[in-house]
Amino acid sequence: MNVTGQLSQAFSSIGLVRNVVGPAYLPRFACVNSRLCCQRHSRLHTGCGNRRPAAAIGAGTLSKTVQTSSDAVHDAPWLIVGLGNIGARYSGTRHNVGFQVLDALARKLGVSLNKAQDKAFQARGTIAGQQVILAKPITFMNLSGEAVGKLTRYYKVPPQQVLVVHDDLDLPTGKVRLRAKGGHGGHNGMRSIVQHLKGSQDFPRLKIGIGRPSGQLPVASFVLQAFDKTDAVEIDIAVQECCDIIQAIMTVGLEKALSGVRA
Repeated sequence: MNVTGQLSQAFSSIGLVRNVVGPAYLPRFACVNSRLCCQRHSRLHTGCGNRRPAAAIGAGTLSKTVQTSSDAVHDAPWLIVGLGNIGARYSGTRHNVGFQVLDALARKLGVSLNKAQDKAFQARGTIAGQQVILAKPITFMNLSGEAVGKLTRYYKVPPQQVLVVHDDLDLPTGKVRLRAKGGHGGHNGMRSIVQHLKGSQDFPRLKIGIGRPSGQLPVASFVLQAFDKTDAVEIDIAVQECCDIIQAIMTVGLEKALSGVRA
């Protein structure tokens, strides 16, 4: 066989390998470039034939150019997780402000968070050139770590790039606070995440204050109540602030965002 024939046979062989190990094992959300597929499947796989453009916000636009293996960037995406309880009865409650933020962020990205995989509703997009995975665990609050643990292993996301958005009883209603790491603070959803990240507390979190109950109302009942009209206005402002902070993290980095820099 001449050289041309040998090369043709070799390329056909690679194409066959790609067709066998690629689409059959793709995650539900098709990749926007070769990076995640290559990490999960085969080094021979240099591009996903079923690419679907991810939505993009912030600086820069999404490139639709297929990356070659030499151009591919191998850093992991950011996993942005909003905590809450699944189901219409919990919609709009204090414990679900994390879900509210993820829903607002998904709208900005133009993506839908209604497809479930790995115990979470997921969507993929790009913010300021950084790939992000949005996730709302469907395990109920106290088992949120089951979903987060699976997602970090599946997408190979290090704890430092897992941003968790959740409610906080110790902050006044509508107050937003970004932290690079810390304990669970008695929050059962955060406790579960720490457990499933092998005890690591070194992941950033974005807290939204919901205040504490007055009188004798138990905390468990308080967090499952809907906001009154006054508090709802404050929460709407806080949700927008969280979206701005998330964009800043992806644009200028976590360290600068922690110091108050916004994109």
